[in-house]
Amino acid sequence: MQVADGKPYPLGATLQPGGVNFALFSAHAQQVWLVLFDEQDYQISRIALPQRTRQIWHGLVEGIGVGQRYGFEVEGPYQPQLGHRFNPAKLLLDPYARQLTGAPDYHPALFGYPREQGDDRLLCDMPSASHMPKCVVCAPLDRREPRPPRPTTSLRELVIYECHVKGMTANREDIPPHQRGTFAGLASRPVLDYLCDLGVNCVELLPVQAFFTEAFLHDKGLTNYWGYNSIGYFAPHNAYLSDGDIREFRHMVDAFHARGIKVILDVVYNHSAEGDHLGPTYSFRGIDNASYYRLHPNDGRFYINDTGCGNTLNLSHPRVLQMVMDSLRYWYQEMGVDGFRFDLAVCLGRESAGYDPRSGLFDAILQDPNLQDAILIAEPWDIGPGGYQLGNFPVNFSEWNDRYRDVIRRFWRGDSAMLAEFARRFHGSGDIFEHAGRPPASSINYVCSHDGFTLWDLVSYETRHNEANGEHNQDGHSENISANYGVEGVTDDPAILAVRRRQVRNMLTTLLFSQGVPMLLAGDERLNSQQGNNNAYCQDNPLGWLNWQESGDEELYGFVQRLIAIRKSFPLLCHSRYIHTPQNPNDPGLFWFNVQGQPMTKSDWGAANSATLSLLLSGDLRNNGQRGALLLMLNADSRERNFQLPQLSGVTQWQTLLSTQPAPLAQVSAGRHITLIDRSLWLMTANFSGESHE
Repeated sequence: MQVADGKPYPLGATLQPGGVNFALFSAHAQQVWLVLFDEQDYQISRIALPQRTRQIWHGLVEGIGVGQRYGFEVEGPYQPQLGHRFNPAKLLLDPYARQLTGAPDYHPALFGYPREQGDDRLLCDMPSASHMPKCVVCAPLDRREPRPPRPTTSLRELVIYECHVKGMTANREDIPPHQRGTFAGLASRPVLDYLCDLGVNCVELLPVQAFFTEAFLHDKGLTNYWGYNSIGYFAPHNAYLSDGDIREFRHMVDAFHARGIKVILDVVYNHSAEGDHLGPTYSFRGIDNASYYRLHPNDGRFYINDTGCGNTLNLSHPRVLQMVMDSLRYWYQEMGVDGFRFDLAVCLGRESAGYDPRSGLFDAILQDPNLQDAILIAEPWDIGPGGYQLGNFPVNFSEWNDRYRDVIRRFWRGDSAMLAEFARRFHGSGDIFEHAGRPPASSINYVCSHDGFTLWDLVSYETRHNEANGEHNQDGHSENISANYGVEGVTDDPAILAVRRRQVRNMLTTLLFSQGVPMLLAGDERLNSQQGNNNAYCQDNPLGWLNWQESGDEELYGFVQRLIAIRKSFPLLCHSRYIHTPQNPNDPGLFWFNVQGQPMTKSDWGAANSATLSLLLSGDLRNNGQRGALLLMLNADSRERNFQLPQLSGVTQWQTLLSTQPAPLAQVSAGRHITLIDRSLWLMTANFSGESHE
């Protein structure tokens, strides 16, 4: 093979006339070798990259093209105390690879030190190439390919559906077996029809960038099912490709867009799959450990672990920052996704002095013209110092609001003194976001997510049941703010089942009608259960997959359809600004009432034993000039309560939209008392006859 100098940019493997240009950043390497393999993964060549330009090693190899398998071996010092872990015996993945083959086999050779001795200060010279996946040279994606336009739905109008690529379809019998658990399966007509009929207009996918299972899970016969263990920030996870073609991912995005559904990716730029100082050497560790990772300032052998996953990427380094930005642009521009949810996003804002909302990465994203329309969602915590930063992200970010999650759970469980906190969360958490000029859509509201109980388990279990994870039931959250209503887990008691089903509806209704952006956990609309496992990250089996064969409540799907349809019908429920007491007659308004139908007083808000509340939204109900009101009455008490409807000028009759108690009246005259049974709610609407609200 002929080798020319090539170019230092772009990084990764790039097709050129007659060959492929390879470029790899390493500030501290002494030599970089490109290793080529045939389709059976036998090594066919080992080539020294001939040039180094501004710490980029590069070379143009002629006579190879699309489909060529490759990796790198990098020479340099092995000095863990100084942060250097070069080991030329280890095959390394290209950080910019567009595709990887297979998965590692977890052989001891994958570790840079003799694993059986457990001392990472020693060097292991066993070659790892035969135990490693390989990178694949890919053709550029065709930009001329006709593609449906991105849906124009605004952020505040979204109803997000968080789901797992494999978990959504692994159990679906109406999808061809070879497509189950893949991007093609997720884009299949049965799934698209299901989501469109439900009414969601955005899916948020758990990690799809290439990830590996941790060695300790592999040793127990388990896998990293969720995928929060990334290793390739440009490569779709290989197991999700039904035919081995990365274009399958883009075709999936196009299929969603054609049905009006946006796609958000959960991305993990805070740590990698290489773990702590005793972890394997897959890529970054062997390419330039001291540049890619944040190391302990007093001993470079150890990693700063603000993620709880063993390491933290060093986003203060310009080349690491560049990699993340290049990755974001690739998935947004080339693959076509609509946005990103950033796992442990506080890590992404950490500078030398701690968390900074004006960190280099955040500033880079904010100014990037290619990402101006991308949806950006932060998980606002990590485990490092000052690691909880809800409300302290830049204005272009929304944030997962765990305070909303916890308060809604506590309120409906019947915890004491929750009214004021409930009102703040229902209002879109303006106390957290509005002071910075951020809109209600800054709050991503949710009751359940992948991390924790499903909604059905939330009302069926009081404690976690994670024995299947092999950690003696010590992993996962110990406090779930849950209740079982008399029996732990499965029961056939009709009274308990009735309360559980009502509570599911109560929380879903609250979620869909709160200000902010609602996010549903996939399967909650079907009472999907994980048998009390609140940390199913390693359960790549029916426990972690959605159960499509059974539903504990056949009517719940239709109820959620109705909730989403109502939210879409009433712009007041997804308003662009925070709604307060109106200052002008045409302004929308938000009002709170006690069970007597009177405005809430300070003593009402502070009542420790009260679990009842009414709220009223008034204004232009459907953008048609007709003013009216939505009235939501909430009874989280364990006993029935009588509610007096508030007196409103111009309102003579209320029409029921939905209720979680049996056989509600279709219409109720103004001024009447109505009875809400224990743990129930009632939603009504009325038009004003020209008069403004008193």
